Amino acid sequence: MSKIIEMTVPNLAESITEVTLAQWLVEDGDYVEIDQAICEMETDKASQELYAEKSGKIKFLVEAGTDLLIGAAICTIDTSVEAPAGSAAKSTSEEVKVEKVEAAPKAVEAPVKKVEEVKATSHASGHPSPAAAKIAAENNINPAYIVGSGPGGRITKDDVVKAVQNGTATLQQGAAALLDQGKAFSREEKSEKLSRLRKTISERLVYAKNSTAMLTTFNEVDMGPILNLREKYRDSFYKKYGVGLGFMSFFGKACALALQKFPAVNAQLDVENGNIIYFDYVDISIAVSTPKGLVVPVIRNAESLSMDGIEKEVKRLAVKGRDGQLSMEEMTGGTFTITNGGVFGSLLSTPIINPPQSAILGMHKIEERPMVENGQIVIKNMMYLALSYDHRIIDGKESVSFLVQVKDYLENPEKMLLGEDPIDMLLGM
Repeated sequence: MSKIIEMTVPNLAESITEVTLAQWLVEDGDYVEIDQAICEMETDKASQELYAEKSGKIKFLVEAGTDLLIGAAICTIDTSVEAPAGSAAKSTSEEVKVEKVEAAPKAVEAPVKKVEEVKATSHASGHPSPAAAKIAAENNINPAYIVGSGPGGRITKDDVVKAVQNGTATLQQGAAALLDQGKAFSREEKSEKLSRLRKTISERLVYAKNSTAMLTTFNEVDMGPILNLREKYRDSFYKKYGVGLGFMSFFGKACALALQKFPAVNAQLDVENGNIIYFDYVDISIAVSTPKGLVVPVIRNAESLSMDGIEKEVKRLAVKGRDGQLSMEEMTGGTFTITNGGVFGSLLSTPIINPPQSAILGMHKIEERPMVENGQIVIKNMMYLALSYDHRIIDGKESVSFLVQVKDYLENPEKMLLGEDPIDMLLGM
């Protein structure tokens, strides 16, 4: 007797009313296992996989690319259908072994593909799944040269594993060179539908630019003291806490302390009610670049976290962002944002405010520059800092003073660790 259940778009977050079914991860009519990922949905904030509620035969009710309201039906699962023989062939050990794949011993001798084959592969490939993208990055493989076996050319984890084992990684440079030769004087064009995440990012950036009185103030910081601290305590810090001592923990702590001194920089404007909302906590949004766009997960109560606590949160959120597994709650809220363009080589930029927040700090690359100290020219590791702020809430004096305070904490990290007056702290005064 047939027992059919209907799956609908779940209520993902209070602010989410519509999603896009980005792609199906299974074929129509496939037998799916309970808790198996069946499709990927895009929201205003991120992508999220939907899992089968029961085991059985799936039937699609909508096509990939369809915009759906919360509660809309997307598929049915016939739970009376039994699993086909061999459906559970993969062992658990094979499923979880994704961190590192050993290449075949003679992969270097594998034949190089022809230009036509490489072009066909590049155009036929779909987007890799989060797990596939992770393995590809860890094994230095360009997914563009992998033919996806999933629905719509989707590149699966198994596709990347096979590519490594078959020597695809050793062919990457040769294939890319041949592809460049084959594309000489090419005038091809490609059109792709704007993803919901990219569309939302675009709308929010335009809104921030047009609806705030945004100004940017700049300063520079000597990163020598922090570089010396990291070099001296890097190994012992990792041994004790299990995470590396990165720059973000210093910047996060410095901003959290400075925001408590300048509450207007941590405030938000409630235009509708004519109020300014002040927070007694600091929730720092960290801008993270992912394959699908920029996301800003939030470190909650950063003012109460230790250096290792901030570092652990940064690592956890960055990994989840890279793998496309951030939840709505992890990206909701935030009272202040830090963005690091320096990881991409940016020397100086004007970051744009993340509404409804009132300010954002931009970090940049560390570069050796000649500086004058006590009448002498010395070489120092310097970084430009940029603070963009909403002038409707934050006055120029507050913005400049806040940035100077952050600079002071970074150049004197002992103040973050021992208090404003380290001597009094050490003497117990």
